[in-house]
Amino acid sequence: MALPLTFYGNPVLRKKGAAVESMTPELEEFIGNMFETMEEYRGIGLAAQQVGRAIQLTVIDIRSAENRPSTLEINGETADPNSMMPLVLINPEITPLNDPVSGPEGCLSFPEIYGDVTRPEKVRVNAMDGRGESIEFVCGGLLARCVQHETDHLHGILFIDRMDRASKTDELREDLEFLQKETKAVLE
Repeated sequence: MALPLTFYGNPVLRKKGAAVESMTPELEEFIGNMFETMEEYRGIGLAAQQVGRAIQLTVIDIRSAENRPSTLEINGETADPNSMMPLVLINPEITPLNDPVSGPEGCLSFPEIYGDVTRPEKVRVNAMDGRGESIEFVCGGLLARCVQHETDHLHGILFIDRMDRASKTDELREDLEFLQKETKAVLE
């Protein structure tokens, strides 16, 4: 079942997620619902905060983004990033492995708003997967950008917080203010 998205201005987007202690049938169902929601809205990543729950859980599936390459290493061996998709990350921890690069980002909680964000091109990820098992991998390109974007959500950090100053034009500021005002009106 697809879940309703939360949009900029909803306080849950600024909440740090609680650690997930264990897998439960309810959590497994929630993960399935998150994937359905992400697919319905044509996203490549979705954090629990984006559907109203402040927990350390995100789902990712970059297979539809064929024009933005990704890299993956598992146990020091090169692997196909699509082999891990769809991906569930629970309580993820990220270690940057190289210098940051600027690239375009959008967010399902910010419809039609895009901007350049500077992030490390390559990161090491430690997390639990959808079965509650530990996973570790190194990723680059779009997958690294997506993992960092979604992990930021789990800590109440939004992509607009990391946007390059040049991306925060007056036009974008107006769009953000409009979206925030619209969201708050719905919440009242």
